[in-house]
Amino acid sequence: MTIQDTRDAASLITVLDPRDGSLVGRLEPATREDVAAAVRASRAAQPGWEDVSPEQRGQLLGAAANALHDHLDELAELNLRETGKPIDDARGGVEAGAGTLAQYAELGPLQRGHSLRGGRLAADYTIAEPRGVAVALTPWNDPVAVAAGLLGAALVTGNTVIHKPSERCPHLGARLGEILAEVFPPDVLITLTGGGETGELLTHEPDVDVVAHVGSSATGERIARTAALTRAHVIRENGGNDPLVIDNDVDPRWAAAQAALGSFANAGQICTSVERIYVHRAIADEFREALVAEARERNEQRLIGPLVDHRMRDEVHAQVSHALASGATALCGGEVPDGPGSWYPATVLWDCTPDMTVMTEETFGPVAPVQVVDDFDEGLRLAAEGRYGLAATVLTNRIDHANRAVAALRVGTVKVNGVFGGAPGGAAQPRRDSGDGFGYGPELLDEFTQVKVVHIGVGEARS
Repeated sequence: MTIQDTRDAASLITVLDPRDGSLVGRLEPATREDVAAAVRASRAAQPGWEDVSPEQRGQLLGAAANALHDHLDELAELNLRETGKPIDDARGGVEAGAGTLAQYAELGPLQRGHSLRGGRLAADYTIAEPRGVAVALTPWNDPVAVAAGLLGAALVTGNTVIHKPSERCPHLGARLGEILAEVFPPDVLITLTGGGETGELLTHEPDVDVVAHVGSSATGERIARTAALTRAHVIRENGGNDPLVIDNDVDPRWAAAQAALGSFANAGQICTSVERIYVHRAIADEFREALVAEARERNEQRLIGPLVDHRMRDEVHAQVSHALASGATALCGGEVPDGPGSWYPATVLWDCTPDMTVMTEETFGPVAPVQVVDDFDEGLRLAAEGRYGLAATVLTNRIDHANRAVAALRVGTVKVNGVFGGAPGGAAQPRRDSGDGFGYGPELLDEFTQVKVVHIGVGEARS
């Protein structure tokens, strides 16, 4: 269900279309009373949901996947209007979410314990049990796909879920909640609309057993500190500052295409976007020419959408401005365009240095900051620095360089010769300020469950 009631206009969440600044709509945020009521309802519904067999829970999750397919165009249009995500990408996000629900519908009933070696006449084994009430705090940059992963894994393992979607796409989040909640028994899935205050109230609730968060590192850190007191289990995928290291033996034009894809896809608003680039001096000139051409093509043909709002654009431009003031050169882009909406051009920054914020912090915009390095070792050393540990990419034709990168980079995912991609089911653990726990894949089922060890011995019969 979606919990809302009537409030004064000053408290409403207002969403503007990032393409032209027009009003999308206003929604009422949940109150403290709404949050408490949602937790009580979720707690009351959880034992009955746990009693539903894993097979039946999987069947219901499969029905939820079908429901997403049925509402694909509606959800994609809401995504476009609230976040500016291009319609084809928005449709792809809904399809990915449906696919993830279908995947967990299959994986959930197959989650199993272990048989242990005990006495010959005893039975020893482990079972996985749901943690209880789960809170899912999900982002705006791929709202359906990310939410589907967390909701699917939590629900299929027997947890009830309270979902708070991002306040940047609340209409989409609320509609997604309505569509999915129709499939499940009452109060198994509850959606609350609200901003950071609503999320904070949820994480402070003592009757919440697990909090799954995808968002900024600052918010994730606050959640982790709160959970130390409430004892909730925390799963978090947070910010990143993902490096791209380019060796001297790769085609510079291919490398530029990879860098552009990693930096500019979804206007740079992807957790695992390429955030900083280290290119070998031997191919730097050709790489620069090709990367600028990639950026200009995107700008001239308007192949990327706007940033989600003016606040995000201001943050991105502040990093770009700091880099320019510190000695970097904008070879393309780097200026806020005139006109409505929150558009920002694909930007290539050259002569960047390690002390620039664009090289040390998550930018979350269509910016490709480049530092030229003298050799692969220097690029790898710089790539390994920093407080984040989400992902990293290396482009090289040398297997020894690839292996050294895998060993040296303290991140959850290392990609060699491809900024995106990978086999299905590859669950990663973010490191350091990028988070904790498995955020997807089969291992996410384990994050939402607890292991119980069972020993059954032979009793003595009554004489």
